[in-house]
Amino acid sequence: MPSPRRRTGRAAAPARLFVDSGAWIALRSRRDQHHADADGLFREAIAHRIPLLTTNLVVAEIHRLTLFRAGIQAASRALERIDASDRVTIHFATAGDHGAARRWLDRLAPRPITYTDAVSFAVMEAAGCRDVLGFDADFAAAGFTLWKGSPLRRA
Repeated sequence: MPSPRRRTGRAAAPARLFVDSGAWIALRSRRDQHHADADGLFREAIAHRIPLLTTNLVVAEIHRLTLFRAGIQAASRALERIDASDRVTIHFATAGDHGAARRWLDRLAPRPITYTDAVSFAVMEAAGCRDVLGFDADFAAAGFTLWKGSPLRRA
């Protein structure tokens, strides 16, 4: 089933975006190869008032990576910024998400999918969210769309 779209004046935008850890990390790190893309995509999503969805497992990945790359204060600031946004909903993984994630892992085997990604797929599927703000090809392999923003932004 296609993802619901909202009219934003120029082009249809997704009704909701799932945000993967790679996008959050790229946004925070100017040295990341995807920083400019992440910055532009987040700005576009916010300008178009697109709700953002992520999971507590994605937040755990962000915290861990930031903690060991940049230290305690940077990791704390990363959490504070996500928590402070009224555009972001954090879904806390449930037992049902666990079962659905196990099915995703079985379905995509032998491709090496992380448990966090499998839970993300389960949450996206349950929420009817087909678009992801991220750079991980595993989402595309699972049938989701890596959101590239509006055609005008890419031009």
